[in-house]
Amino acid sequence: MIAGLRRQFNACFTPGSYARLLASLDEACGCHIEFRISETPCFFLKALLDATARAGSELISQLLSNPLYMADSLRAIPEKFNVPDEDSHPLFIAADFGLWRNPDSSELEPRLVEIQGFPSLYGFQPLLARHYRQAFGLDASLGYLLGGLDEESYRELLGRAILNGRDPETVVLLEIDPENQKTLPDFKATRNMLGIPYVSITSVRKQGRRLFYKKDGRSIPIERIYNRVIVDELVRKNIKPPFDFRDDLDVEWAGHPNWFFRLSKFSIPYLSHYSVPESSLLSDVPELPVDLENWVLKPLFSFAGIGVVIGPSREQVLAVPHKERPEYLLQRRVNFERVIETPYGATNAEIRILYIWLEKLIPVATIIRMGRGKMMGVDHNRDMEWVGASAAFYTAE
Repeated sequence: MIAGLRRQFNACFTPGSYARLLASLDEACGCHIEFRISETPCFFLKALLDATARAGSELISQLLSNPLYMADSLRAIPEKFNVPDEDSHPLFIAADFGLWRNPDSSELEPRLVEIQGFPSLYGFQPLLARHYRQAFGLDASLGYLLGGLDEESYRELLGRAILNGRDPETVVLLEIDPENQKTLPDFKATRNMLGIPYVSITSVRKQGRRLFYKKDGRSIPIERIYNRVIVDELVRKNIKPPFDFRDDLDVEWAGHPNWFFRLSKFSIPYLSHYSVPESSLLSDVPELPVDLENWVLKPLFSFAGIGVVIGPSREQVLAVPHKERPEYLLQRRVNFERVIETPYGATNAEIRILYIWLEKLIPVATIIRMGRGKMMGVDHNRDMEWVGASAAFYTAE
């Protein structure tokens, strides 16, 4: 952490500046942001962010070069959601890390929370950083993009990944009822940046091998899909898409759906790395640990912390049906360091590294989630201040 910047920000903070931040974000996105935005950005040494991004890159490389993992991860894909023409590697990857203090060196080190081959807030997060800078008058020399990118080169890289040279009108951000998703600000920011519409999967129509959506009374062919549909939500809400994911469709995927399953919590037991806590699929645990209070039970394919149990009881673990145990992870709990000093006490900061993989794997940006609850999600940080979504700024000194 950069203690000087932290003290300076805390001393100069005003509720009026925070109100201006929220109002400017709503105006820029064209909608109200439903998830909580933290009162503060976070200030890191670039060396720590680089080490975290490097750890994620090493984990991704380790997985995709492991023939056993590549073979076994095929079984993580449900048969009815196994999409043809899978890419050789994921296009978008998010790796979440907490910060742990090594007792031997007293240094902060990244520890993996989870990894996902699925897009995150690539449109909204740079916008959030820009508005923090404007609302609080942050030094223009502070960086927030990774991989040597600036705003122009970031936009160009993201555009190549999502559009692949297609007319933006024929590329859609596909979601379930996007107007009622909390991530709507990201959909709007992506549309503003690249010109692509966001479309509900339920409004798509199939004709032969082609998909179409309606715009101003016209039927527009979909040539490429920036996929944001979470299968878990489709299943939970019993939504029947107008096409079968297994269909041989005349469409490209900007982020092939199979990687949602293949690069997920399912991956963690296959990793051998200093940043990875001890983990096993529940089906592979011969005998439950006696210290379950020091473990976490996680469903493999849920989002936003749904179904995660920290310090589960023996009864909670055994209540998972045998046939579903291959879909749960038992992971040793890591006590993450509360590193951000706020008026309400020290606060955790979970770092999500966002990657884009075209010619090569590149870390491009971060997402920060701040919290003082048992987990980082909103439900575990209710009625708190100086928590929520944030942005990372860095300096080399």
